[in-house]
Amino acid sequence: MKSWLKIAFQTFKVFVLFTGCTILFYYGIMWLNEEYQDYHRYDEPEGTAVKVTTSGNAEGSSSWFDRLILFYLNGE
Repeated sequence: MKSWLKIAFQTFKVFVLFTGCTILFYYGIMWLNEEYQDYHRYDEPEGTAVKVTTSGNAEGSSSWFDRLILFYLNGE
């Protein structure tokens, strides 16, 4: 009888620990969601930002085959 109570108490402790960690994780995710909900990633950059428009080809637009070869060479 005593070992059964010991096992039940150990199981209850594990359940409480699991529930507590789950609640802590949930509220941590909710806090991160609230923190970054109004973060605007696509706003105009401020300062001396440079807009990148070419893929390294300065002489003009390249053909689709050149872009495919560039894709395979760079592994992007």
